[in-house]
Amino acid sequence: MSERQAARDLRGALIGCGFFAENQMRAWQELPGVKIVALCDRDPQRLAHFQDRFGIEATYTDAEAMFEALADSADPGLDFVDIATTTSAHAALVPLAADRGVDILCQKPFAGSLETARRLIEYCTQRGVSLSIHENFRWQQAVRRTIEALRDGEIGRPFFGRISYRSGFDVYKAQPYLARVERFIIEDLGIHVLDIARALFGEVDRLSCETARVNPAINGEDVATLMLRHANGVTAVVDCSYATHLADDPFPQSLIEIDGEQGSLRLRQDFVLEIHDVDGQREVRDVSPEPPAWSEAPWVPIQASVLAFQADWLQARRQHRPVETCGEDNFNTLALVEAAYRAAASHHTVIPERWGR
Repeated sequence: MSERQAARDLRGALIGCGFFAENQMRAWQELPGVKIVALCDRDPQRLAHFQDRFGIEATYTDAEAMFEALADSADPGLDFVDIATTTSAHAALVPLAADRGVDILCQKPFAGSLETARRLIEYCTQRGVSLSIHENFRWQQAVRRTIEALRDGEIGRPFFGRISYRSGFDVYKAQPYLARVERFIIEDLGIHVLDIARALFGEVDRLSCETARVNPAINGEDVATLMLRHANGVTAVVDCSYATHLADDPFPQSLIEIDGEQGSLRLRQDFVLEIHDVDGQREVRDVSPEPPAWSEAPWVPIQASVLAFQADWLQARRQHRPVETCGEDNFNTLALVEAAYRAAASHHTVIPERWGR
C-alpha cells in the first residue's frame, strides 16, 4: 500500500447486490477507513434497492463498464472489489478485477472446480493482487473463542472432534435458488463447517461421507455426515442438516465437541463454552456475539462474523499480511467439498487434494 493510499480511506466496489450482500455492505459502512464508492449488479431492481438503501450514487449493470468508468474519473481509483455474486460469475470477475490491479474479496465457493480455483489463485499472484475468500464462520464469536481455547492448549492435544450444524430453518424462503441446485448442503453450508474443522484441527488426510435428501421439494442433498482424519491424528465428525426439526432450533449456531488429552471443550447452544478438565471440574464461559447495531434475529451470529471478517481483512491489508482464508488456504476447504461429493457417490474413503502438493 502506498503512502498516498494509507492517507485516505480505502475505496471499494461491491459486485452483486443479493440477499447476503446486504450484510457485507452494512459492515463496510460501519468500519472506519474504508468506503464503498460503487455498486454493480446485472439486475436493475436489486441495484436500485441497494442504491436507495445505502446511498451509493455510482451504480453499474456491467462490471467491465464500472472499472472503465472509475478509472476515467477524477477521483482516486479502486483499491479493492468485494465480489458477492454466485459462484458461476467468479471465473470471469476475479481476472477482470486482477487486471485492474485491485485486491479482491470473493464470496464462497470462490470457484466451481478445483482447476478453476487453482487458475484464479495463480492469476491473482501473477497480477500482484491479493485474493481473500469471504469465509466468516470461523469468525463467529463463539466459534472463534473455541478455536482460541484449543490453540491456547487448554485441553492439551486433541484427538476427537465433532462440529454439528442441524436445523429445520426455512433457508429456501430468502434464497429460493437453494431448492433448485443439484449440490446443496455440502456446497452451501458444509463448506463453512468444514472450514471450522480445518481452523480447529488443520489439514485433512482422508474423509468419508454419506448424504440424504429428506425434503422431497428440493433437488439436492439436505443432510450430510462426514468423518475426517486430520494430518495431526485428530478424527472429526462433521454433520449438517436442514431437515432436523427441533422445538428450540439452534439456527444459525454451530455446536462443537472436542476431546483432548487434558480435558474437553463443549460449545453448546446459546453461546455457552464449557471447559472440562481431567479432575472433573467445569468452567463455563459466555461467548455470545456482540451484535452490530444493524443486526437482527436470527442472523446475529453470522452478521457479527461478517463484520469481524471484514475488520480483519482491513487490518491484514494495512499490516501487509494475508487473511486466514486467503485463496491458497481456502483451496483446501473447497477441496474437502469436492472430496465429500466423491466419497458420497462412491461410498469409499477419499484423499482430498491440497494446495502445494
